[in-house]
Formats: sequence, structure tokens, C-alpha cells
Amino acid sequence: MAQEHRLVASTSTVHWGYFDAELKPTLEIESGDTVTIETVSGGADVLPGPGYHVPPELLEIHEKVPRKMLGHILTGPIRVATARVNQVLQVEILDIKLRQDWGYNFIRPLSGGLPGEFHETTKMTIKLDQNSQEGELPWGTKLPLRPFFGVMGCAPPPQWGMISSIQPRAHGGNMDNKELIPGTTLYLPIFVDGANFSAGDGHGCQGDGEVCVTAIETALEGTFRLTVRDDMQIALPYAETNSHIITMAFDEDLDDAAKEALRQMIFLITQRTNLSRAQAYSLCSLAADLRVTQIVNGNKGIHAIIPKSVI
Repeated sequence: MAQEHRLVASTSTVHWGYFDAELKPTLEIESGDTVTIETVSGGADVLPGPGYHVPPELLEIHEKVPRKMLGHILTGPIRVATARVNQVLQVEILDIKLRQDWGYNFIRPLSGGLPGEFHETTKMTIKLDQNSQEGELPWGTKLPLRPFFGVMGCAPPPQWGMISSIQPRAHGGNMDNKELIPGTTLYLPIFVDGANFSAGDGHGCQGDGEVCVTAIETALEGTFRLTVRDDMQIALPYAETNSHIITMAFDEDLDDAAKEALRQMIFLITQRTNLSRAQAYSLCSLAADLRVTQIVNGNKGIHAIIPKSVI
């Protein structure tokens, strides 16, 4: 029988700024189990003023958990007992909830999509309303919330060593793909036995591009069903909704990311149909959309999305 687990965010269950194949798991589950993961977000410099709920564990994490690299506070890793190298981790995103009534957004000099045009650090606290599912900006604009995790990933290949959580890569990580909401299933390559899945970087909402580096950054709780797949092989993460297939690719060059996302989509189409590679290429030109996932994480992201109805 599949089991249900909860992994709270605490000084013993988070790692700050990095992924590493050597990082010890904080929880072990079986394939097919469901786990609810609590996450927190941000350093002491983004805390809100009086009147907001700050998860108490966030303050303790600031005090006691070393920030080994510039990057995100991630909860995990979670070891899936039967997962093996070269298999695939199927991550069904079942539910995502807010854990606090505020988020933050900031601009930093020399970063973002326009790195030379903003010369001062600008920060703002954004009020989040659980009931209306809206975020209110300081000047009064209200945005509908569509929470998702910017970072979901397995442990990277051991030979990579410790890597920052900022750059998305083949293991997943900081993909910042706003389509990864409840009802979507994410597929991740497995590079170490156990898979060692972590999540964090909660976003209240985000536009494609995430152009100033930050979305509405906030603390989230996510419920996932983690299942090992030994009947498929993939080189990069991809996702499925009820209606669409989404391939993703990451590169310092946005053109190269677009080419690889397209190659991955062509590969999936030929795997699922009797179409030739040339026919799949034509179908992508007629029915697939190439979208800029983000342009601010070192490795830029492109995702290709196509309706399942056409394949």
C-alpha cells in the first residue's frame, strides 16, 4: 500500500543554495508514495515588516543553516528506495498551497534581463490573500495567484560535485516553469540511486521570462506522488498536463535552448506515434509553441508545448 508522508522545513531538512549528489537524504519513501513538502524562501534581507506571518523555522534556518552557495533554500532530499541511475522519476504535482501571507520581489544591479539599466537594489513586500488567491502590489495592483515551485530536481551526476541551485540543468532544479502547477506531471532523469528529490523556490505567480530575476517569492507547501519509471529514458526534464506535452531545455544561449527543446519534442512525438522525424518537425511548426521560460538564471530556458490531441 502506498504511504503518505510529510517533510517539514527545518534546520535538519533543508539545504541552502546548492544541489550535491553527496547530500544525505532527509526522508526515504517507496515508489508510488505521496509526500507533502513544506518550503520556505529568502534570506533575512527580504523579511517583511510587522503584521505578517513569518514561519518560525525560517528565522532558525537563517541562524543555523550554512548558505554554501548563492541560491535557494530547498527542502529535501527525498530518497525513493527503488530508484536507480538512468531511470526516471515521475513527479505528479497533486496540490500546492501558500504557507504565509506575503511574498517578495527584488531587483539587483547587474542582474536580470536588463542587467546594466537598474543601478540600485529595489525590494518590495507583496500581500498575499489565501481566500481571494490574489497578490497585492504596493501600488495597489492585484494579480491572480498561480502558485508553483521554481525549483524541483533530483540530485545531479556525482561528477558535477556541488552545484548552485540557480542554474537549471539536466537534473531539473531552477526551471522556473510556470506550467508546473497541480495537475501537471513532471519527469526527471535520475543520476544517483534513490533519485534524491528536493523542492523549493515557491512562486505565487510569475510571467514567462521572470525578467527581473524574482517572481512573487514565497513559502509554499506541495503534495507530490513520486514514482520510479523503469520503462522510459530521457535526457532532460519534460512535463505533461491533461491536454499538453511540454519539453524543456536550458543553455546560456537562448537559441541553443530553443533548438534542444524542439529536438526533445520531436523525439517524444516519434516515440509516441508512427511519424517520421521529418513529419514530427513539420507538426511542431504547425502546432507547437516555443515559449521563453526564463532568461535570468545563467542557463536560460525554453519550453515547447504541443496539444496531445494532435499526436
